Amino acid sequence: MTASDPFHVLSTFSTQLADAVEQAGRSIVSVNARRKLSSSGIYWREGLVVTVDHAIRREEEIAITLPDGRTTTATIAARDARTDLALLSVQAVDLPTAEVVNADQVRVGQVALAIARNADAAISASMGIISSLSGSWRWHRGRRGDTLIRPSLLLYPGFSGGALVSATGQIIGMNTAGPHHMSVTIPAATVDRVVNQLLQQGTIAQGYLGLGMQAVQLPDSMQRSLNLAHSTGVIVVSIEPNAPADQAGILIGDIVVTLNGTTLADVSDVHAVLDSQQIGQVLLAQVVRGGALVEVSITVGERSGRND
Repeated sequence: MTASDPFHVLSTFSTQLADAVEQAGRSIVSVNARRKLSSSGIYWREGLVVTVDHAIRREEEIAITLPDGRTTTATIAARDARTDLALLSVQAVDLPTAEVVNADQVRVGQVALAIARNADAAISASMGIISSLSGSWRWHRGRRGDTLIRPSLLLYPGFSGGALVSATGQIIGMNTAGPHHMSVTIPAATVDRVVNQLLQQGTIAQGYLGLGMQAVQLPDSMQRSLNLAHSTGVIVVSIEPNAPADQAGILIGDIVVTLNGTTLADVSDVHAVLDSQQIGQVLLAQVVRGGALVEVSITVGERSGRND
């Protein structure tokens, strides 16, 4: 068999992928924090495992299964539902920390591997390619990321919290399930940013307006009379006293159709605008009030753990 032989090339490639799984797998653990199904986690820094927040169903008795089969306990250091990240503190764990790849080295079409570990310490892998890279993204309850990485591969049960890995064994990011069960990877840069903020502040600051809202469909006649390019908005059903929206003069019954230039189809669109970078900024809201279109300036407030 020569080096140019197709079977030799395939065998070499296969060995490379197995080596990548073995290399990255040294930093992958199993996280047991819910009934029946474990999730995976990445030993991100000394004494710190990152995993998906949605799989943390209990505050105590969280067990971590290490690559060699030993188990240890973990405590929640911090968590953020919006980015679906939880930080778990572990003691006396002798594991290599995650070796991450630079974001500018990730390209569409590259081979990628999803790696996970189950409660019995067995490693699992799924292969595909990077199918797309795009800008800032969001999904249910305003979860956000700096870059959307969509791998074309299957995430089996228990793969959430595990790593997306390059063919050279470097970690691209942490895998989780997006809307409609699609595979999504939180990039390593986002994980680092959230980890830093959570360790420094204990929470991720979020902008808020102090509104209770629900999605509405505008009548065709209203859309035509106001010359609106879209037929959706969110209607204000409650207002916190002295909150930013109250101080700006927003009224119950107002229909907010755009915020900071963003068209609003549902409440999650509002959440998407109100990230930490908007705190203290003045946003312009287009509001339907009494059949007329008015503009209201709102200074975004700050409140951790809020949805609006």
